[in-house]
Amino acid sequence: QVQLVESGGGLVQAGGSLRLSCAASGRTFTRYAMGWFRQAPGKEREFVARISSTGGTTVYSDAVKGRFTISRDNAKNTVYLQMNSLKPEDTAVYYCAAGRLISTSSGGDYWGQGTQVTVSA
Repeated sequence: QVQLVESGGGLVQAGGSLRLSCAASGRTFTRYAMGWFRQAPGKEREFVARISSTGGTTVYSDAVKGRFTISRDNAKNTVYLQMNSLKPEDTAVYYCAAGRLISTSSGGDYWGQGTQVTVSA
């Protein structure tokens, strides 16, 4: 069992930056791939980024490629999402996911509660 707690969301102007964190409980963090997803009002949840268990492989959605960076610190059981050049269309609740695999369509086995990111024009 893995518990995930996101933090770092907030209100930012377009062009600004935020860094989200996702802290995981348990001693098996290094076994799991991690991912970030988001859900905007009235829309389905969508894939944002994922990172392998070692941190050696990352994948991004086309919508955030070049602006967002996913990373992890296995010593701290934490995964991060650095978001730069934010746009109003990035406004959403951002969710952290963990699993043996992170599917871009269905996510992972475990989910956090989400953190709100609002980007004003």
